[in-house]
Amino acid sequence: MIATMVAWVLARYLLPPTVSTFAPFTALVALQSTVYRSVRDSAQYLLAMAVGAALAATLAAMLGIHGWTFGLLTLIALCVGRVRRFGQQGTQVAIVGFFAFSSGQGQIDYIGYLAASVVLGALCGLAAHLVLAPARHVHHRQEAVAELYTGMGRRLDGLAEVFEGDDPDPERVRQWRRDWRKLSTDCEHIRHGIDSEIENSRLHPRRGPGNADAALPRARETVTVAERSMDHLRSMTRALDHALDSEAINNLPASFRTGFGSLLRKSAAATQEIGHPSPTDAQRLTELIDDAEAELDRVQRQEWAPSQAPPEIHTLQGALLTDAGRLLADLRSGHHALASKP
Repeated sequence: MIATMVAWVLARYLLPPTVSTFAPFTALVALQSTVYRSVRDSAQYLLAMAVGAALAATLAAMLGIHGWTFGLLTLIALCVGRVRRFGQQGTQVAIVGFFAFSSGQGQIDYIGYLAASVVLGALCGLAAHLVLAPARHVHHRQEAVAELYTGMGRRLDGLAEVFEGDDPDPERVRQWRRDWRKLSTDCEHIRHGIDSEIENSRLHPRRGPGNADAALPRARETVTVAERSMDHLRSMTRALDHALDSEAINNLPASFRTGFGSLLRKSAAATQEIGHPSPTDAQRLTELIDDAEAELDRVQRQEWAPSQAPPEIHTLQGALLTDAGRLLADLRSGHHALASKP
């Protein structure tokens, strides 16, 4: 509000009344959610203004002020305004062209005052935004990612308890199926927040935390790892839910249930290590994933050993181990992707 008021007052005293309205309007254009977006939109608006005014001046000088030349101006301005470089300010090519053609009669003096009003408004808006730039929230984004991974690790430990326990609760497993869907939605919100914060950090006048430039891209990559991992966790939980409904879980060998529970706990430890707000300990994460993969190999060898279990039990074991293997593969590839970040 202050920026628009200052822009209007300055334009009112420095420029003709016919162009003073453009100053507060441009100040509003310059007041976007981030400094980067404010600078970008202001530059696009100034470019649109220059093109629109140039079109009006050219047509007025070459063809005169007529109804058909106004129509020609409208057609050309609307076509030019669709160029992607103008972004959301493309319509301003036609709007500024209308004012320069109708109110200014395409005269260079009017167009000069119009340009001065627009520049004045942009400067007022950008100055206000630089002084009152939005706060940085890098730590909040990191905490959101850490909370996401904590929830994933807690539910993995819960799945391990189901396999290791003697009296599993089917309703608890169904609740986890619903939880995975909710956590997938949370990933989208967290990713959007990180993208907004990455944009907010560009051209920001205040310095963020020392590791902000590296922390935000790493947080975004970590969310991608979580999304891929949850696909496998959702599949694993669905298989477990069906096993509980059919009571097939009671026919799983005790050694498999114990081994698979241990595998899930080791996977939970690796998952939570990735989600730490502080930089991941690469060596520790490698050891955790190696440990979980070694446990997976041990359980797989045990599962393929000759047994009297019915085929459906072997199918269930194979499905669970496949999901666990894919989960660890995604954790491993996510670890490598994070390690490549500066």
